[in-house]
Amino acid sequence: MATTTIRLDEELKARLAEAASRAGTNAHAFILEAVTQRVEQSELEHEFHRLAEKRWAKVARGGKTLSLED
Repeated sequence: MATTTIRLDEELKARLAEAASRAGTNAHAFILEAVTQRVEQSELEHEFHRLAEKRWAKVARGGKTLSLED
């Protein structure tokens, strides 16, 4: 497993400790969960935009569409 160092100001470090405590975990586990959630969200957003661009390209090439009235 790789190691990454982050620098936190004292206020954020204290907030992190409090949040981790409220969650019933330690700062390390809290950070891992937060990073994991953010990476997964980023991946989902990337896939959403990739699919939207693919579908828009199909429409732009003359794909079928519906009017607002339909």
